[in-house]
Amino acid sequence: MTELVLTTAAAYGTYLVYTALAAGWTGLGPGPAVGGGAARRPIRSRLTARAGVDAPLGQVAAVAAVVAVLSGAVAFVVFGGPVPSLVVAGFATTFPIAGIRVRQRQRRDAASESWPRLIEEIRLRTGSLGRSIPQALFEVGERGPDELRPAFARARREWSLTTDFARATRVLKDQLADPTADATCETLLVAHELGGADVSRQLDALAEDRRQDLQGRKDAAARQAGARFARRFVLLVPIGMALAGLQIGDGRAAYRTTSGQLVAASAIGLVIICWWWAGRIMRLPDDDRVFTS
Repeated sequence: MTELVLTTAAAYGTYLVYTALAAGWTGLGPGPAVGGGAARRPIRSRLTARAGVDAPLGQVAAVAAVVAVLSGAVAFVVFGGPVPSLVVAGFATTFPIAGIRVRQRQRRDAASESWPRLIEEIRLRTGSLGRSIPQALFEVGERGPDELRPAFARARREWSLTTDFARATRVLKDQLADPTADATCETLLVAHELGGADVSRQLDALAEDRRQDLQGRKDAAARQAGARFARRFVLLVPIGMALAGLQIGDGRAAYRTTSGQLVAASAIGLVIICWWWAGRIMRLPDDDRVFTS
């Protein structure tokens, strides 16, 4: 009976947290009070932007709440107590944000792989086709990856309104926030303002430098493939050992004791720390931005 009450309280607490963040409801009731005034304004982009996530806060909170409840329920079935279940549920709330960040990084990596081609196309348009530097830049942006097109569209709109290429490139750099974009924009800006016949050579050197950087990152990621595979065992092996312990002697009853609950919660915490630490040391460093405004 006590276990059922604790599980129900944890689930209702998760519901209250979600409704407070997504809908702005306050109090302990299941819904907003009738005639109690306007609801508090929902917290939106501030928290998700701080977490490095571009998804709506309500959706992230809803998915995190569902994942937390399900993970906590599974942990409760395994360990038979609230302490490890709450630790597992708390860790599970990070899964949606981590998944979104991984997808965002994959999209950024895919877009960054297109920069050597874009730079080469700009070089050809300003040379062989006789386009002006702003025209070549924005034409190439229209044909670029989907992730880059909105930034190029905003920069082109700024150029159309002001004919100020410096402001247009500043908009583009701010929107893309990418070291390669910074270097490309500055190279094109200097060539546009000062002129000269060596812009083709500079762009060719920049494209080659980006190709070498991308190849180096791919080689580093390939060398880490075995370590990343081994990192999964940080989670799989302890889970397998915990399940095996249930089948040995009075393992299930031992998990339900006070000392068993504390030991299980401590072990889960150590696994979480090892998982986070392993991911951190294998993270490839990001290039520093240059010429930022």
